[in-house]
Amino acid sequence: MIKRILLSIVLLLTLTYLVVAVTAFNRKPAGQVCRDVELVIKDTVYAGFITKKEVTAMLEKKGISPIGKNIDRIRSKTLEQVLAKHPLIDEVECYKTPSGKLCIEVTQRIPILRIMSANGDNYYLDNKGTVMPPDAKCVAHLAIATGNVEKSFAMRDLYKFGVFLQRNSFWDAQIEQIHVLPDKTVELVPRVGDHIIYLGKLDGFERKLKRVKMFYEKGLNRVGWNKYSRISVEFGNQIICTKRQ
Repeated sequence: MIKRILLSIVLLLTLTYLVVAVTAFNRKPAGQVCRDVELVIKDTVYAGFITKKEVTAMLEKKGISPIGKNIDRIRSKTLEQVLAKHPLIDEVECYKTPSGKLCIEVTQRIPILRIMSANGDNYYLDNKGTVMPPDAKCVAHLAIATGNVEKSFAMRDLYKFGVFLQRNSFWDAQIEQIHVLPDKTVELVPRVGDHIIYLGKLDGFERKLKRVKMFYEKGLNRVGWNKYSRISVEFGNQIICTKRQ
């Protein structure tokens, strides 16, 4: 009985010590100031669009730079709201560490197409189908969509095609330009080979491009990549080639 009482007292004292120790460890010093800002880019594949220098400059311009300020007076939500207005930021989360550092986690908006239409529109389209301004300073290599590109067509049809290019390494590297004709049919300008790929309507573009790739492998690799000026896959189960004059 006495042993049980002594054991209970020891356990209670140990638990009390641990609680006090953890509390003391996590307690921030009075008047602690923010010493540094750490920027974390979640989508590391595209890291480089947003830089710590840009984020710092943006906060300084708005007069809300956290450096040197009392850590308790820094409003994380205010910082998030300001940074979310950056044209390349999709989501942002700010939080403080016990050591007096402010961490900013950023999810970037990923551009997939550059739109330069005949009516003068000039913008990027991101991987969620929303418009990004042309001054976003995207460093990624992107296909350019030209011609009769209405914004509704870009955000619906070209967006799907852009997502396909983003996920398909072969065609992403091959397609340089997407030209939209007045009847909403599409021509593709490749980087390799002096020819035009005529898709017709964008419906079923994956099947059409699959046929083109097969033709590349079994046809052009044998006869030469500059033999034809136009390769049409508008109609199903056939490829119509126009010889270069």
